[in-house]
Amino acid sequence: MIERKTVLYIEDNPHNRRLVRRTLERRGYDIIEAVDGESGLEMVRELKPPLILLDIGLPKMDGIEVVGHIKADDDLRKIPVIAITASAMHGDRERFLEAGCDDYMSKPIQVLELIDKVNQYYPSATNVYQQQKARAEADKASAQSGGQLLAVAHST
Repeated sequence: MIERKTVLYIEDNPHNRRLVRRTLERRGYDIIEAVDGESGLEMVRELKPPLILLDIGLPKMDGIEVVGHIKADDDLRKIPVIAITASAMHGDRERFLEAGCDDYMSKPIQVLELIDKVNQYYPSATNVYQQQKARAEADKASAQSGGQLLAVAHST
């Protein structure tokens, strides 16, 4: 079991691996890489990473099959899987989500979107991300109501 801030990236393209690795390492993540679906699935089973970034067009076993194995395994199904793929045709997002991916990003990879998705889905960051989002929404609501607090009374 991994205890550090680690992401498994399953991707056969070395340029995409380098971009993701550099982007996330600068933000304190350790990136473990697999270059095909079979070795990626083996690493998932062995390491149980907190977050998986998954290319769909992989050699040996495609990403749809990989995520299917992950979500069918009781020990692995709660691991968030974000598909990162060049497939951006109408209906692809829905197909990847139906296959078991938790979210989807199209290539070319947009760095800010990547950072946002990893922050959103990384287990240790999820609570902080949700708290920041809730705080921002509360601040927005407060500003819209003129900064006044509303109290609701109810009887017991």
